[in-house]
Amino acid sequence: MSENNIQKPSNRSNNSLKTIIPKPLKAFINDSRAVGIVLIACTAISLFLSNMDFSQEYYTGFWEITTHTGSFLHLPENFLLWVNDALMAVFFLTVGIEIKRELMVGELASIQKSMLPIIAALGGMIVPAFIYFIFNNGTPFHHGWGIPMATDIAFSLGILSLLGKKAPVQLKVFLAALAIIDDLGAILVIAIFYSSGLSFVYLLSGLGGVVILAILNKMKVKQMFPYLLIGVLIWYCILNSGVHATIAGVLLAFCIPVDIGKRLEGKLTHFVDFIIMPLFALANTAIIFPNQVGHIVSSPITIGVFLGLLLGKPIGIVLFSFLSTKLKIAALPDNTSWKQMTGVGMIAGIGFTMSIFISVLAFSNIEAQDIAKIAVLAASTVSGILGYTFLSRLATKRSHSKISS
Repeated sequence: MSENNIQKPSNRSNNSLKTIIPKPLKAFINDSRAVGIVLIACTAISLFLSNMDFSQEYYTGFWEITTHTGSFLHLPENFLLWVNDALMAVFFLTVGIEIKRELMVGELASIQKSMLPIIAALGGMIVPAFIYFIFNNGTPFHHGWGIPMATDIAFSLGILSLLGKKAPVQLKVFLAALAIIDDLGAILVIAIFYSSGLSFVYLLSGLGGVVILAILNKMKVKQMFPYLLIGVLIWYCILNSGVHATIAGVLLAFCIPVDIGKRLEGKLTHFVDFIIMPLFALANTAIIFPNQVGHIVSSPITIGVFLGLLLGKPIGIVLFSFLSTKLKIAALPDNTSWKQMTGVGMIAGIGFTMSIFISVLAFSNIEAQDIAKIAVLAASTVSGILGYTFLSRLATKRSHSKISS
């Protein structure tokens, strides 16, 4: 994954927009920090509209509007689900394309380097779940241990993008790989521990589609349309299997040829960055804060989720990474330090979508769900601020030391 692929749109995308986008707007879009800025702005707007009397009912109700195709065609039943189950599958597709390219020819091509995000993600799931378990063991809320396990890809990469060139490209590759492995792990946890009605017919049908994609790839089919058509069918099967539908995007990404993936990524870059991710932020942060917060602060759910994300994530990621390098199982990415890895661990404490999704699955009680969501939002906000501040100051110190030397 080159720095250009992470930080700015491809030349193909730039050329197609050159004549229709004003220069100031185009300059903003091409800025590596633009995605993070837009995400933060959309989150602030969503929280504001969700908690103002004049807009609360209309704004939160909008995302719950039922779509007529939902029950009849077994498609997402409201706008929120269309964002999370359909549009985010496209986001997972673009991230999966980048990860596949890195595994084959990039920063993760060696066994040692590819092992690091896998082991780090494992630590970033185990330690937060254990911290939650400490505070909730023996309570009615013990089933929520999966809530602090997930890292939100969109927001974590968005926050890291705010650093621009201050963060080495290898660090961004590592975070992207860690986040997607983390989310895949969370999806497995959902499928095993939080899914109440798996449909093996749909699941096996989806896996059959993956086999067909692999055959097309093996036959060196270079047309994009067959892959996309089968990818949509896989998404439909995964959606109705009881497993989170976004995994279909990852499956498609890993089954298409690298050159097709590169072309597809070029076409999707702006759509993902400035349509899908902002919609995702607007839809998933429509949270209504209660008037009284005392019981929320003291709840074991809040303590477990908040500390699990804020402390468990960086501790688990850094600890497991450190042990794996000492045991010669993995290697630290080039041009990175353990302090930078700690900063990435902090940013990985941003939970949002998957954590909020697991909150709904873990608790049938609406009040418990809301407490968990607020804890996720608080921990994600603090983690993002601390991670960004830590890495920014670290980069400033390094640049000053280079100048002085």
